[in-house]
Amino acid sequence: MLTHTGERIEDERFAPYAADLDAATLRAMWHDMTVLRGFDLEATSLQRQGELGLWVPSLGQEAAQIGSGYALRTSDFVFPSYREHGVALTRGVDLPEILRIFRGLQHGAWDPAAHGFHLYTLVIGSHALHATGYAMAMDRDGLVGTGAETDGAVVCYFGDGATSQGDVNEALVFAAVNDAPIVFFVQNNQFAISEPTTRQSRVPLAQRGAGFGVPSVRFDGNDVLASYAVTRWALEQARSGTGPVLLEAFTYRMGAHTTSDDATRYRTRADEEYWAERDPIARVEAYLRGIGELSDEAIEEAHAEAKALGRRTREAVKSWSPPPTSTIFDHVYAEPHTAVESERAWFARFERSFTDKGAHA
Repeated sequence: MLTHTGERIEDERFAPYAADLDAATLRAMWHDMTVLRGFDLEATSLQRQGELGLWVPSLGQEAAQIGSGYALRTSDFVFPSYREHGVALTRGVDLPEILRIFRGLQHGAWDPAAHGFHLYTLVIGSHALHATGYAMAMDRDGLVGTGAETDGAVVCYFGDGATSQGDVNEALVFAAVNDAPIVFFVQNNQFAISEPTTRQSRVPLAQRGAGFGVPSVRFDGNDVLASYAVTRWALEQARSGTGPVLLEAFTYRMGAHTTSDDATRYRTRADEEYWAERDPIARVEAYLRGIGELSDEAIEEAHAEAKALGRRTREAVKSWSPPPTSTIFDHVYAEPHTAVESERAWFARFERSFTDKGAHA
């Protein structure tokens, strides 16, 4: 719907789902994408400085995330993997808080119920089953297919590599046979850690949906308009009670898989230059400038906000101190558990052994 040079194209099938996107909303999308990238680059710098144990960049995938995030309702619920920082932004999560996870302080730093946004999942693909179960529960609770604005659906985000995991395929089976109101959103950034998608599938990943009887669409994941329109369509299908949908956002991971990865070992400079010309932020900026809806002042303001967020992020991260190690036992179960309490007591004795007199005799 938006070429890499910023030219608007009308798509007969999905144009109606983007008809409500006025210039102000598109500017807001561009603004969020710009601020997100600034935060992402700051987080990478913090990891390189030793302030984070790891960072998972979303560089180059801003359109897929911001566009789909804008299509969500308050009544929808998101199950992210570990790269959905843009979706987190659209759900009202304060971005610096995400870094508590990557600094090794907490398993999660926001209330999922308050944001309709589950905690990050670092085990590849495992959350697809959780998301499917949640969607089935929404259906059984009467929160789907009523025709009311309160109808909701689940969106489960994962990468191309996760489609090779058993959990994802099992989730598709359960979702299909139970008509679960869920949208499986594949961010195909073309590399699962260091393996290209061609080593995972001989056909586009969206075609896998047909094997489960799940309607599927593949679209340009670097096009924020397409991301919004296709996701909005898919969510309407899921909320109506007709069952799951599989979306493949074909995008490109402009950075490394994580900060522990060296992408130069498996990607060529030519590939990187080709996709740099298809930068998701540059194309929407070109479109808005072309129609006279993006001023130099607005661009300066967005970059200033990104810079301010980077400064706030640095200050926050460097102010955090590790909690007592005993907190690892605090949220294992919702209710007190004798085995966990026994392990907590053992760990306390173990830690005291390093300071007790004669412990090393």
